[in-house]
Amino acid sequence: MSFESMLPSVSHGWKNMYTQCGLRTCPNTLFMRSVQSRVGINVGPVWYCGPDCLAAVATMRFSAFAVNNILEMPHTPRLSIGLVMLSKGYLTDKQLRLAITESQRSGEELEAVLSRLGLANERQLTAARAAQWGYPVLGQEPMRQLSELDVPATLLESCSAAPLHCSAAAKRMLLGFVHRVDHSLMNSVEEMTGFRAEPCFITPTEFAEQRVRLTAVTRCEEVVVNDPQTPAQMGRTVAGLTVEIGAREVRFSRCRDYVWTRLTGKRRMIDVLFRFKCEQNSGREKTPVCGKVWSAG
Repeated sequence: MSFESMLPSVSHGWKNMYTQCGLRTCPNTLFMRSVQSRVGINVGPVWYCGPDCLAAVATMRFSAFAVNNILEMPHTPRLSIGLVMLSKGYLTDKQLRLAITESQRSGEELEAVLSRLGLANERQLTAARAAQWGYPVLGQEPMRQLSELDVPATLLESCSAAPLHCSAAAKRMLLGFVHRVDHSLMNSVEEMTGFRAEPCFITPTEFAEQRVRLTAVTRCEEVVVNDPQTPAQMGRTVAGLTVEIGAREVRFSRCRDYVWTRLTGKRRMIDVLFRFKCEQNSGREKTPVCGKVWSAG
């Protein structure tokens, strides 16, 4: 029998004592690590010996996110929504001309006019929107509840999206969008959960129904931060929550106007969303602005 099998806790503490902290400027000595009860925090493949080092790393991450804004290319479909509806046989020439005239008169979007005049239902509009983007429409089969993973409700609401199905074996999930496919959300989901997101389109009614289902099964607490904070303050906020829940893993991802930070402990998981509003400062620098609204997910 090995020494590790006889005294696993002692061996684990001995390894942590000598593991190199991922922060090059880590101030903790081997002696200080030996008297600490914490086992450290992983950020991806890198290990940090304590919350102070994590706060420093988080500060650097937030500073980088504040400077490097995400620009999503606008989607310009080849056919307008009206021409797609016409090509699919949902509208006649006369109905389309009537809707266009009313849209120009009232200043409403064509989709809103078609719905208000009863010329198209939401499933037809969703099918036309999906054809513009080149992605499928969710079928009529009932949607399942997703207990395998969580995505913050704030991000889903801002993108009008909802997880629909997922396969733990294939590490894939189906993500339904109402208005447009948001690649920023898809990339963040993959970075934070390890599941590859595949898009489709759903109706507004299906989106509302799935949001209710997800609220009932979510396992993750959600913290939204909207009050102005500097990257250093955000880093300390993350470090404080890490101590509070005994987090052993932290992940970061930028999604639209938010930085999504996930803290995973043995019994609790918290998603912290820091909102960025980049404002010009002295004509050169951009200052991140975020907020604070505590809400249980």
